Amino acid sequence: MSWPAGAVCVRCSSRAGPPREGSGVRLLAALAVGVAAAAAVGTARGVAPMGFRGRPRERRAPGPAVTASGVSPLRFLAVSGAVGIVTVVVLTALTGSVAVSVVPAVAVSLAPRSYFARERRRRLRAVQEAWPDALRDLTAAVAAGRSLTQAVGGLATSGPEPLRTAFARFPASARLLGTVPALEIVRAELADPTSDRVIEVLELAHERGGAILRSVLEDLIEATARDVKLLDAIETESLEMRINARAVVVLPWLVLVALTARPGPFRAFYTSSAGLATVTVAGLLTVIGVVVLGRLGREPAEARVLGDGSPV
Repeated sequence: MSWPAGAVCVRCSSRAGPPREGSGVRLLAALAVGVAAAAAVGTARGVAPMGFRGRPRERRAPGPAVTASGVSPLRFLAVSGAVGIVTVVVLTALTGSVAVSVVPAVAVSLAPRSYFARERRRRLRAVQEAWPDALRDLTAAVAAGRSLTQAVGGLATSGPEPLRTAFARFPASARLLGTVPALEIVRAELADPTSDRVIEVLELAHERGGAILRSVLEDLIEATARDVKLLDAIETESLEMRINARAVVVLPWLVLVALTARPGPFRAFYTSSAGLATVTVAGLLTVIGVVVLGRLGREPAEARVLGDGSPV
């Protein structure tokens, strides 16, 4: 039996079922979400996307006196990945949409990195703020008749707490190698620009010695205290901007999770193809916003002129 031209077989059409709509949009949205997640993780680890790369930065391990987290890189990555996966599972069960849970999960997986970065900055700031008191102790010890080597060695037991670990080996190193090489070892332990400047002046004071020692230490106390006050002022001024930037990024996603936590029109929309595309675009814009805000709010890193030359 022949069919007329242009006729459609109703039975065949009913067996084939309705055409699958939105498959291309879903594939594109999935790829975009993957790119957004990869860009966010890469940016957080210091590997910026190609469009946002500036000067290549040398990655180095901070000195042991500055960072003492005791967590291996493999364990750190494993914990971060596990936290992200758990967040995806929980939010997907809560909202019914994997796309809605991806960006919050990436943000939660970066929480360990933010914690250790904050701890590193706190230890570095503690070392910087301890130097004025340490220099006052050195000045008092020199005024009491002790040599600079003996005064510096006393920081291992009676100096400010953030500096004791770095100066713990100084007395033995000074006896074996001399004062200047022992101070160089302390500089490598501390590994920050403020300590570089202070130790350089201490080396010059040891070489010159004599009557200028106390005046050099007093000038160094004044300069170091002024630097610490400037750093505190910069951090205070930028605190409000950092809080506002994080709120702008986080709050929309919290609202989205709250809207899709219960069945209704919002969940129905964000589980559809149009909602998936909307979430994908929002994720890409969030990544771009985080990169831009990070560059605008980044404090200028002071290079270690007397160290390895890399920023702290």
